[in-house]
Order: sequence, then structure tokens, then C-alpha cells
Amino acid sequence: MSPGEQPEDVPARAPGPAAQALAAVRLREEGRPREARELLLPLCAAHPEDAGLAYQTAWVHDVLGLEAEAVPHYRRALALPGLAEADRRGALLGLGSTYRVLGRAEEAVETLSGGVREFPDDAALRAFLAMALYSAGRPKEALELALAVLADTSADPGIAAYRRAIRHYADDLDDLS
Repeated sequence: MSPGEQPEDVPARAPGPAAQALAAVRLREEGRPREARELLLPLCAAHPEDAGLAYQTAWVHDVLGLEAEAVPHYRRALALPGLAEADRRGALLGLGSTYRVLGRAEEAVETLSGGVREFPDDAALRAFLAMALYSAGRPKEALELALAVLADTSADPGIAAYRRAIRHYADDLDDLS
């Protein structure tokens, strides 16, 4: 028998959860989210304590437009220990954005505000919070935050030339001085 071969009477082992999760992520990235979901749902059910699997399962539901089904997976991913920092940021953004899409603007604001408190330099979280604030009927706060994100992150020469003024109005749109 050559190295790596198994005797005929020993069944080959199925790939472990980590390999299956990587395969599911690859499928999602390749534009095959339905296949990714088929892999992730039983895997997530078999490993309910795995925050990373819960996050990936939430993400694939969002990609498929199944936002309501994504929510419990996002919530579990955020509640469990062990979620990598980048995934935690993504889960906070994903859950907040999903709440907004579902018409749950106040929950979106609460989730994204928490994300911004936890990761104050994350421009994407701040931008999604601006959208949630707008959806929650708080357009002034939304525009002020969007202007702050623009002033803080833009490399556009025109924005750079007026960065100080944009930042001033981001702090108080009603100040006309």
C-alpha cells in the first residue's frame, strides 16, 4: 500500500469542520452562496458553540437575501467567545445593516453605535451607522456623521482642500459661521 492510501475496508474520513467551513467560504466568495449555505447549516447545527461558523452562516444568509434568517446567526456569533476581531467587526456591521433592511432602524442604530464605540476608527461601521440614523428619522445626525467619515477618510484632493470646513460642519451643521 502506498503512503496516504487506506485499506479498502477503512472508510475515508470526511473533512473536519474547519476544512468544511473554508470550503463554504470559498463557495460564497466564488458566487455560489446556496452551496455554501448547504454546507454551513448542518455544520453550524453540529457546532453551536463556534462563533466563526455562526458568523459565516449569517453572512451567507445575507448574501442570499435571507436577512431575517441571518439575524439569529449574527446574534449568536456576537454572543459567543472566540470571534476574531475582523469577524466581530463584520458581524456588527452585518447585523446592524440587516436590522436596517428589515425596517428595524432603532435596533440598527443600537447595534452599529455599539460597533462604533468598540471600533471607533472603523469608517465602514460609521458609514452604516449614518444610514441607520437616517432610517431612524435622524437625518441631521446621519449627515453630520457621513460628513465626518468623508472628511476623515477621503483622499480626494477637493475634499482634502476643504477638510477643515467639512469637519467643522460635520460637528455642527447648524453653525453657519
